[in-house]
Amino acid sequence: MVNKELTGELDLSQNLAKQIYTCFGCLACDEICPAGVHPSDLIMDIRQHNERLHPAAWKNLLFTDLVYKPGRMELATLPLRLYQGSGIRKWIYMIGNMHLFPRRLQDMEAMLPHLPRRPLRKVLPEVTPARGGNRYRVGFFLGCAQSLLFARESEASVRLLARNGCTVITPKEIRCCGMPGVGYGRRDLVQAHARQNIELFEQANVETIITDCATCGSMLKNYTRLLSDDTEWSERAASFSRKVQDISEYLMSIPIQKPQHRIDMRVTYHDPCHLRRGQGVWEQPRSLLKMIAGVDLVELPEAEWCCGSAGSHLITHYNLSRKVMRRKIDNLESTQAKIVASGCPGCQMQLNSGLRRRQLDVQVVHPVELLDWSYRGKR
Repeated sequence: MVNKELTGELDLSQNLAKQIYTCFGCLACDEICPAGVHPSDLIMDIRQHNERLHPAAWKNLLFTDLVYKPGRMELATLPLRLYQGSGIRKWIYMIGNMHLFPRRLQDMEAMLPHLPRRPLRKVLPEVTPARGGNRYRVGFFLGCAQSLLFARESEASVRLLARNGCTVITPKEIRCCGMPGVGYGRRDLVQAHARQNIELFEQANVETIITDCATCGSMLKNYTRLLSDDTEWSERAASFSRKVQDISEYLMSIPIQKPQHRIDMRVTYHDPCHLRRGQGVWEQPRSLLKMIAGVDLVELPEAEWCCGSAGSHLITHYNLSRKVMRRKIDNLESTQAKIVASGCPGCQMQLNSGLRRRQLDVQVVHPVELLDWSYRGKR
């Protein structure tokens, strides 16, 4: 039977319109559905349909004038870099005044990692030569959050690839992968930027396209579906998506040097939803961590359960997000780990917030950072 809501014959009830944005997009429903239906795809289709029925001007502004224009995103995050670089952030924590702010603001502030002085897009060379002999030519998809907030991680990713025989091409004109726009029902805006990203990597002539962001990887692998109805681009999108790999997935597929330096630390690992369910990648990050001498890798209870981030839920659905997060932090605390590794910026920010609220001395890192520390012998 044809779904009349999606064909435009019925409007969406207010309750349904509200519920479709409560969804975390964790893909658990796809995993357990006995009929093989993908409810997550249906939810995204309904969001797109709702946006056609009730367009929101702020989404057009956000996804055309900000998110998909890297220069403007860099300008928008400048106050955050000034907040940290000026010493204000450090001073607030030193004198213990953060408790004077509203709890929601405290949690949002705690999400912020240590920001780079300059966006990585401005600093990272377009071509990073391989060390010790060139064996592979790969493209690196530098995500927005990685460039603006988690530059340290992506620098480590490029170093690891170069150390292991990869010439790394990082196109400067990359646009956002598109996940935020799709998540808010603006698939139409995302398609144009997907075409640009595809064309950039076609010109780069690379064998593999690597990302260290679970969300970006899931979206890039989904360009096939995103452009399936475009006769000119469908095959190009499919060819692009076939080349995309998460960095842990790629490193475990090639011969890599064993890291030499010990990290004597108890470590646990949280599975990002878009990596484990979205891409089927979960063994490889653990295998990388097990390569490091001294690491005591403890399995996190319910490691594959969503942390409650869902990209922006701590902002848009605060109470629900915090409720899910509390369970995750309970499980983290039970491991007695001093480091929790996870390959998604949204998860890392959510974990930072939850750990700081609980006042736990646990560091949140990307798995590649630990591997990079072990190669270099320093943190």
